[in-house]
Order: sequence, then C-alpha cells, then structure tokens
Amino acid sequence: MFENKLICIVDDDASVRDSLSLVLGLKGYDCRTYESAESFLSSLPNRPACIILDLKMTGMSGLELQNRLLSLKTPVQIIFLTAFADVQVMREAFLGNAVDFLEKPFVLEQLLESINRSFQNLSATTENIQQNQKLSLLTPREKEVFDVLSQGKSHREIGELLKISPRTVEVHKARVMEKLGIKTLADLLRLSVKS
Repeated sequence: MFENKLICIVDDDASVRDSLSLVLGLKGYDCRTYESAESFLSSLPNRPACIILDLKMTGMSGLELQNRLLSLKTPVQIIFLTAFADVQVMREAFLGNAVDFLEKPFVLEQLLESINRSFQNLSATTENIQQNQKLSLLTPREKEVFDVLSQGKSHREIGELLKISPRTVEVHKARVMEKLGIKTLADLLRLSVKS
C-alpha cells in the first residue's frame, strides 16, 4: 500500500536515532529522525507514517506528542521505545492507540513485528477513509438503495419499500455501483459490511 514506508524516529538520544535509522534504512524503510517532539511537530510528514517515539525527552514528552497527534487526527501509528516504563504510562499509551510499548534495549524482531502491524493498521485506516469518501458521493436516494440492497432485497421489494419502480431501482443501483467502483452484488455486500 505505501511504496516507501515512512518511519519517523523521535528520540533525544542521537545514538538511538542514528542506529535505528541505519538498521531500518537497510530494511528498506524511508527513515526520518527528529531530536524532539517539537521538531517533529514543526515538520509533520505529508503521508501516513509509523513513529518510533521515546517516552521521556527534553521538552514535550512522548505521551504529550501522542495526545497532540490524536487531536490533529494525523495518520500515524506509534510505537513507544523507552528505558522508563511503568504500568500506568503503558496503559495511557495504549489508550491513545499505541501499537506497542518496547523497552530499551529492544529486540529487533519485536520492533519489526510492531512496525509491520503499524503499516497494516495504516493501510486499513486509509482503505476505510477511501470507502467513506466514495460513500459520500452517493445522493440520499442512492444511499437508501445501497442500504436496502445490502439487506438482500430484490428490486421489486426495494421499489415497494422506497415507493419507486423496479426500473428506477435498477438505475440507482447502476449509479451506486459506478460511483463506488464495484462490479458485482458480492462487492456491494462486502463494502456494506465494512462501512
């Protein structure tokens, strides 16, 4: 889904930033490093990203940055990486939708699994946004036809329910399928389950 998967490393320790950037860069990721939450906020990425975020930094903490990104509705997934972990902080991070909370020194395989999960989440989120954008293109009547079609009703039943002719139902159905970019009733049902 994301050709050059972007990873932003936000940590006030230069050695952590450099080593992570090198290792993940060798794995094919597009890595950008930031020495503070403030420097990250001043140049937010323009595409979905996985953020590897230190918890305790000079200035804004990792949790504060997480809360800020949530309020901005930034399309990111966060993996906390820290030497200072306690249950309350971890709980707060997970309530803010953190993907993982890894303690330093970390195991590379665990980090790579968390990164993979992050991009899976981002892909699903992007797909949902695209589906909602397509659904917003439907007129109110087309939306009604879509909703009733997804219940498995026939054109005649839909016509009776919406007080329109079966032929008009067919016309609306064709427009719905064209606007949503789908070709079969099975695709329409799959989309209705996801939305």
